Amino acid sequence: MEGRRPALRFLLVSPTSPLWRARAAGRPRGARSHRFSMLTSLYVAASMPPGTRTRLVDEDVEPVDFDFPADLVGLSLMTYNAPRAYEIADEFRRRGRTVVLGGYHPTFLPDEAAAHADAVCVGEAEGTLSALVRDFEAGRLQPRYVAEPVDLRGLPVPDRRLLRRSAYITPDAVQATRGCPWACSFCSVSAFARRRFRARPVDEVIDELRGLGRWLVFMDDNLIADPGYARELFTRMAPLRKRWVSQCSVRIADDPELLDLAARSGCVGLFVGFESLSDDNLAAWGKGLNRHRDYARAVARLHAAGIGVYAGFVFGMDGDGPDVFVRTLRFLDENRVDALQATVLTPFPGTPLHAEMERQGRITSRDWALYDFGHVVFEPRGMSAETLGAGNAWLHTRFYSRATTWRRIARACGYLSPAVIARVMAPLNFGYRLRHRVVGTDELARRFEAEAPAGL
Repeated sequence: MEGRRPALRFLLVSPTSPLWRARAAGRPRGARSHRFSMLTSLYVAASMPPGTRTRLVDEDVEPVDFDFPADLVGLSLMTYNAPRAYEIADEFRRRGRTVVLGGYHPTFLPDEAAAHADAVCVGEAEGTLSALVRDFEAGRLQPRYVAEPVDLRGLPVPDRRLLRRSAYITPDAVQATRGCPWACSFCSVSAFARRRFRARPVDEVIDELRGLGRWLVFMDDNLIADPGYARELFTRMAPLRKRWVSQCSVRIADDPELLDLAARSGCVGLFVGFESLSDDNLAAWGKGLNRHRDYARAVARLHAAGIGVYAGFVFGMDGDGPDVFVRTLRFLDENRVDALQATVLTPFPGTPLHAEMERQGRITSRDWALYDFGHVVFEPRGMSAETLGAGNAWLHTRFYSRATTWRRIARACGYLSPAVIARVMAPLNFGYRLRHRVVGTDELARRFEAEAPAGL
């Protein structure tokens, strides 16, 4: 009688930078508030054939075991961690393992990734995994597998038991939609998803939510991109009494009914990509849905609904001069913004911004490790590269200074519940303070103060 085929052993690795790499299992270096999702890897694991023995390794949480007896090794990578992913892939291949690379960076630069892999997945891996595993087991693995954006109907539910739950602010990350219909020139999301917005059936999302804890993160690119879908989802969520955060466009503040439904469904915080206080910048990026004159009103309406505002700003557009950092800090303080992600404009491969800057000859580095939103890898127009990087650091250090952070938390007591402040807002703010100490943000900030004292 023929024996049963041994279960495929699959190792799926999420690489990270040296700054945050765990030195030993269970000894992460960064703040837990910045570790809230391995959802992409969980979806890949859930899409593997039944019986596959999958192990996830998040380098933020534990080191890679190169002696793990994997039949197949997968790495999902962005641009900033591509160099580390290639190091890992090369070492596994040196040891005779079969390696597959996927994610944003291999999708946009498959030929580069192919030099470090036995196969490259282009697009969403769920659409190619069955064929890839079948070919691998038959000894005919192809060098490239290309997938269209997948239909989210019937998407397998992730097995969150694969995570080291205590290492994350919440292991209960979930996704109702993918993609964004907008085409902002600097954004990899719309390029990766080919501007196709897709939504899971609401019934399937609600069924998954019932099995999760009370505190959730929706890892959607723009949860309200389809307002009708969002209304149905929020209405159905209300009886579940969850508490959740996500990201969406500023336009939610223009729809009182939708905002009210979001609050009633348990929304306690939203990441909102304001991006810039300049309408010229916004128009140049193709982000015409944003108008800076509406921002103050939007923040006030979100606060009135009991929802914290985590603002995203991007610096380095041609219209930005050194004064942009002071003006933005003033806006953040006057409007009581609860958390900030300020980033340097980064021309990621695959985006229209990258193509345009390539054409103009303005890209100054192709060291992918520097494509981390903090380093300047292009030639700015309105200030030097040094001033752009230092000004961004200065804004972060001022916004997250000890005194400012405590004042912000005290003010938030007027519109956020103590549980939300303790569970979400305070850990996020103090997590940023920890990151800045590790990265050395203070030193850059002092350089900006020395070079531009008149603007301060």
